[in-house]
Amino acid sequence: MLTQEQTLRFVFKPLLLLACLAPFLHLAAGAAGLGGMSLGANPVESVLHGLGKWGLNFLLVTLCITPLRQITGWVHWMRFRRMLGLTAFFYLLGHFAFYLVVDRGLDLRVLAEDVIARPYITVGLAGLLLLVPLAATSTRASMRRLGRRWQALHRLVYPAAILGCVHYYWQVKADVREPLVYFTVLGALLGWRWWKHRQRLSRAAPAGRSRQIRFLPSLAAARGQQDGRQDERATRGRPRGHRLAQ
Repeated sequence: MLTQEQTLRFVFKPLLLLACLAPFLHLAAGAAGLGGMSLGANPVESVLHGLGKWGLNFLLVTLCITPLRQITGWVHWMRFRRMLGLTAFFYLLGHFAFYLVVDRGLDLRVLAEDVIARPYITVGLAGLLLLVPLAATSTRASMRRLGRRWQALHRLVYPAAILGCVHYYWQVKADVREPLVYFTVLGALLGWRWWKHRQRLSRAAPAGRSRQIRFLPSLAAARGQQDGRQDERATRGRPRGHRLAQ
């Protein structure tokens, strides 16, 4: 009988890894024509768009992990977040590499022209660059080394996801319904985080006021004791004749 830890490590994580690799294997098999699979009349465009779309899918799934933990109370959702985030980066990096190598023939001059002339490429590249430090610091050692700065750094995933959705929306030339679905999902995920943040602030405010109310009497008492000690020292320091005259 497997323990919960063993089930997570040896059952759930391998299954998740297979699910993460399945779209890539499908695209690779279609591009190679294995098993009679085909990517249509324009396989280069199919692979390019497929990598980008799956990268954005996994990025949004990664952002779902925290709400799932908060809603279900199952803390082990967090065990899958790193794998999902790295999978998103893998697909998005593959999307850019395929565009640069296959679609543009590794011509950096053409890349520079595209970045300047096509805003959707500019925002897409900016979103990918924001994800680079997140992938580089995804290890436990980086978490320990950066401490609280790690969490602040990894909030870059939010603007990266926004830029990814903008990239998809601007890249689509006719039917924008699917990019709008991505914007809706992302808006719901960011709205959930904003709502939970407001809840934490509202709970923290009464606690802060109560601590302040408890602190004020103690501060007044401390000041009273300090004033009494000062009066006592002043009385002791007066001449004896002065005290007798009083």
